Amino acid sequence: MAESEPVTLPVQAGEKRGCSEDKEEEQTPSKKAKIESDQDNGGSPNQDEEELKEEASDEEEDGETFADMMKHGLTEMDVGILKYVSDHEGFSGILKERYSDFVVHEINKQGKIVHLDDLSIPADDQEVSVTEELPKESEVLTEEQKKQLSELQLFSNKEGSVFIEVVDDTKEKRTLVHKAIKTQFPGLETKTEEKEGRKFIVAYHAAGKKALAAPRKHFWPKNRGSFCHFALYKENKDTMDAINVLSKFLRVRPNMFSYMGTKDKRAITVQEIAVLKITAERLAHLNNCLMNLKLGNFCYKKHPLKLGELQGNHFTVVIRNISGTVEQVDQAMTSLRQTGFINYYGMQRFGTTAVSTQQVGRAILKNDWKEVVDLILKPRPGAEKEFLVRCREEWAKTQDPEAALKKLPNKRCVEGQLLRGLSMYGKKNIVTAFGLIPRNNRLMYIHSYQSVVWNTMVSRRIEAFGLKAVEGDLVLRGTTAHVLSAEEAESHSIHDIVMPLPGFDVIYPSHHIGAGYRELLSADGLDINNMRHKVKDYSLAGAYRRVIIRPTDVSWEVIRYDDPRISLVHSDFEKLENKPPPVFNKEGKYRALKMEFSLPPSTYATMAIREVLKLDTSIKKQTQLNTVWFN
Repeated sequence: MAESEPVTLPVQAGEKRGCSEDKEEEQTPSKKAKIESDQDNGGSPNQDEEELKEEASDEEEDGETFADMMKHGLTEMDVGILKYVSDHEGFSGILKERYSDFVVHEINKQGKIVHLDDLSIPADDQEVSVTEELPKESEVLTEEQKKQLSELQLFSNKEGSVFIEVVDDTKEKRTLVHKAIKTQFPGLETKTEEKEGRKFIVAYHAAGKKALAAPRKHFWPKNRGSFCHFALYKENKDTMDAINVLSKFLRVRPNMFSYMGTKDKRAITVQEIAVLKITAERLAHLNNCLMNLKLGNFCYKKHPLKLGELQGNHFTVVIRNISGTVEQVDQAMTSLRQTGFINYYGMQRFGTTAVSTQQVGRAILKNDWKEVVDLILKPRPGAEKEFLVRCREEWAKTQDPEAALKKLPNKRCVEGQLLRGLSMYGKKNIVTAFGLIPRNNRLMYIHSYQSVVWNTMVSRRIEAFGLKAVEGDLVLRGTTAHVLSAEEAESHSIHDIVMPLPGFDVIYPSHHIGAGYRELLSADGLDINNMRHKVKDYSLAGAYRRVIIRPTDVSWEVIRYDDPRISLVHSDFEKLENKPPPVFNKEGKYRALKMEFSLPPSTYATMAIREVLKLDTSIKKQTQLNTVWFN
């Protein structure tokens, strides 16, 4: 690709790295009014929410390119993202050409950047089984059996099983074989079968099956903290996917794990996780079999983690094939460091299809439940899995929830949950039927509407008053919003100013932008003075969010490279493996901008990058810029 061809790529094909797996997903505001910037980037997804994610095939309609499918998607203008803070000249580049170009390290509540740099087990970690100590497990299985079990464990033979004949048939011997398999090959389950008078222990792959065996009981020392905390390193996998994998291998429920925020999927990320009464030894065993995940830095503590406890995230981002000169890059990055960027909600907040999440949210707030169902289930143009297309067509044709539900191979998606609710409670009880969708997903719709209102009003605020505090702006004193007088505005900067997300427990700027909130909501059929809903869950308290964010720890360099397939970032895993850092050729064919910065919770790294490049970050816009690259 020529350097002049601009494209930002939020989604690309996978890449392979050595691991034997932009913000992050935003935590939605609770009903209590609060300071938005103090929230966690992560939502509060639970097991049910994760199950909404499709396990679908990659089918596309015949003859339709990715660009064709995305032409109906949203652009930044559609969600109120209109302004920049700096006047430097933008330049083109490729974001996330490889997932390793986007690296996120969590900043914990002590302000320390979380790294994976130690795979050792704490010295006092000795897992003691309730049952009597048995002979060494390593003496039980033959090398051939270990090879077969290893292949089974690594999904090489997922549907198969391994039969191990018990020659000296005693209960003690069988117990020893069972234990050896489960200890040495996490993720495998065992059972005893008898064939033709001979007894066999059968090992099979339990991961992904519903009927998981109950975990064995283990002695837990009283002086040891109940929670094992560890650093989770993952590649190209989101946080809930990773936790689901760990829970299946360990045979525990996903809600035994806690975390401070969810991380981006298409990236390399490192974050702290805590799990209840699972030893570091058991967790470390998983490093032998997991793909794209690595666990380390184990320690025991008396408490779990809570959403929002993190102080932020540190990003290492590579923008490949940049067109800007060194002077342009320096000007852009200096502006980012000194002034910052507009704290817009990024495009991830609003979905990628022709029916955006804020449209559904607006219908919920208007109590128009027929419209809610129509928006979620009606046929739509754009990127959709084939089975969803068939489901929507069936619904449009018959309005029969059971018939439409039969078109879905996976009933756990939002459409499936809603159709199941409609078939159970009938089309006259839509509120109850809608309630079958997990709470966090339902709230996502109304928070998306709040977000587009906030984006729109902040763009108007920047247009009207620029980058200075003015009379009528809001600042926070503690957790309370205060309206600035003309005299007070003189002693404040744009970095102090907050804007409200609409709700019943916030105040609005006293200048004309405040009145604009009322006009905008009124045009959408909503009353700003009545943000309480008949259904308590959908009552909006509102929140305050800083207008401008100034990143910390900002650094950058322009590097040259020849091979677009190589990683340009030295990951924690590669350091653990003693792999050398990437070597840059000063005369290389391509140029890349490697930048690092830290952001507080509830901010979008893509919006910081947008400020640097001066490019629309929506998938729709970028596919229009370079459809050839996508094809």
